[in-house]
Amino acid sequence: MKKADTAMTDKILTEQSGEIARIIFNQPEKRNAVSLEMWEAVEAAVTRFAADDSVRILILSGAGGKAFVSGADVSKFETERASAEAVAHYNAATKRVYDLVEAFPKPTIAQIDGFCVGGGVALSLCCDLRICGEGSNFAVPAAKLGLGYGYAGLKRLVDVVGPSFAKEIFYTARRFNAEEARSMGLVNRVVEDSKVAEAAEETAKMIAANAPMTVESVKYIVGQTLLPESETNLAECDARVKACFDSQDYIEGRRAFLEKRKPNFVGA
Repeated sequence: MKKADTAMTDKILTEQSGEIARIIFNQPEKRNAVSLEMWEAVEAAVTRFAADDSVRILILSGAGGKAFVSGADVSKFETERASAEAVAHYNAATKRVYDLVEAFPKPTIAQIDGFCVGGGVALSLCCDLRICGEGSNFAVPAAKLGLGYGYAGLKRLVDVVGPSFAKEIFYTARRFNAEEARSMGLVNRVVEDSKVAEAAEETAKMIAANAPMTVESVKYIVGQTLLPESETNLAECDARVKACFDSQDYIEGRRAFLEKRKPNFVGA
């Protein structure tokens, strides 16, 4: 495992093993609640990994095995969210992270151990895939706190679970267990609590072994299907498909299939 330099705080860890990069929220004593400096460190890490051609997939997880991310670090509110200006600054930082993770050009996986609450749910929705343990719990307690919730975050939730489940999650503000999350489509897979990291790693390796241009084109095109038709860039979708067929990886994939061997894709 190659460990990258942490940016700004030891409460965010970054690692890379081969083609798989990781960002780990490292405040287990607070169920990985997130402060402003942590969001800023995540922003720097996501930006760095997005520009790194050696990275083919990114996994986000929480340290300690008890929580993915449990939302904002309330103990920091007096210093980080005590004024309208401070709240705006904090919200802008979180929005940048959500947008960067959602727009990350390569596949992303949320490895969810234990609790996934508030901002943790919002962050997981920015990832392409979500894998959790049987004991995981999910909640968005905004209605218990009198918080407003913006269009972008709600749209991500509706895009994943549909409008009815999105309303239930927010109206009730209750905890949903792993099976409920799976049944509404909030998570892709539920595994034994002790095997969440293993399942995320296996899935990441499976994706990383496939043709990067194909995978990344599918990510882009699926994203386009979620936009209003008037905003869809069909020309770019077509260009990405053509680039796949024009690539060396397409030749390699055909040859490997005929030769009954594992392909060696290079992303070009």
